[in-house]
Amino acid sequence: MKFIIQKFGGTSLSTAELREQVATKVIGAVQEGFIPVVVVSAMGRSGEPYSTDSLLSLVYAVNREIPGRESDLLLSCGEIISGIIMAATIRKKGFPAVFLTGAQAGIITDDNYNDARIKRVDPQAIIKYAGEGNIVVVAGFQGVSENGEITTLGRGGSDTTAAALGVALDAGWVDIYTDVDGIMTADPRIVNDARALEKITYNEICQLAHEGAKVIHPRAVEIAMQKNIPLRVRCTFSDAPGTLVTNNGEVYKGAIDITRDRIITGIAQITGITQLKINLSEEETLGWHLRIFKGLALAGISIDFINVSPNTIIFTVKDELAQKAVEVLENLGLRPETFPGCVKIAAVGAGMTGVPGVMAGIVEALTKEGVSILQSADSYTTIWVLVQRKDMEKAIRALHQQFLN
Repeated sequence: MKFIIQKFGGTSLSTAELREQVATKVIGAVQEGFIPVVVVSAMGRSGEPYSTDSLLSLVYAVNREIPGRESDLLLSCGEIISGIIMAATIRKKGFPAVFLTGAQAGIITDDNYNDARIKRVDPQAIIKYAGEGNIVVVAGFQGVSENGEITTLGRGGSDTTAAALGVALDAGWVDIYTDVDGIMTADPRIVNDARALEKITYNEICQLAHEGAKVIHPRAVEIAMQKNIPLRVRCTFSDAPGTLVTNNGEVYKGAIDITRDRIITGIAQITGITQLKINLSEEETLGWHLRIFKGLALAGISIDFINVSPNTIIFTVKDELAQKAVEVLENLGLRPETFPGCVKIAAVGAGMTGVPGVMAGIVEALTKEGVSILQSADSYTTIWVLVQRKDMEKAIRALHQQFLN
């Protein structure tokens, strides 16, 4: 069987007309000789009747304290409604189709309600129904624990479902359908000439996703990467080829000089960040380092962008956690400096490894635009800079101009 996985998000399923387009793409795969397994999210976005947020609002109107088990039972309904309607739409076009919940599809998870992890997939039911000539539609975002309890996989969980099924079925590829033409070099709302990438590595898209690009969930990429299942990010509303996500060898196949060919692959950003800076005296070094980080950890505050030197500690937190972090530090007798309203910008590219001058190019581009770098860090494939929110758009445009035009 030549399986492919086709995942469709809520915006692709929100109206009857859009579901007709989805059905046409699914049937097109059948006519090309493939066996599609269709993974669906809940229909629509927040405010629409069957979206995840709308379902939650029903119970929140009564009581915001809802046990995780019951929350997952409620949230699983959105994908079930969506999947049954999608299967009916396919059957209306003359093709047999069957719907399976996550549990019926064999998606076994741990018992961490609202953010469960997939432990294994038993695809026998999918193989059986597909072998009988059915197009199998599977509810994304959900599974079942070893104890038989319905669980959900957290935000982006339908991407994770699709990748896990791709691995379990040894699919030729996994198509993630969205409302854009692929993975963009930067946010097109900021950079007018941002373009869809033809290919990108697993590591690059994972990094971009972690740094704010929202086209695909990084957990899905990590699952597909384990078995080298290619992913394609495509648009439901066009025939554009989209972006292929695969290993380095496939992305750079035929490239003569990859360091010159593509140093930076894409730029992403995370907003709503506060920088905290703590200055220590000569007597307040090693012991204070431990007290500071342990105190923040015990308070449940996740920190990022950490720079530690003998007499200075700098890190960032989400804006909504800034006041809590300040209170923890003040309780330790410290007086941190705070710089709210910052943005973390990431320039990501596998081709930057070992290439001199990348940071020089970043500094040059930002200096020309009068953008101050508040903090920086790097890894083999990413350079991060922290800037003020007011400088975000011109900083992103400057970096895109420097490396991607």
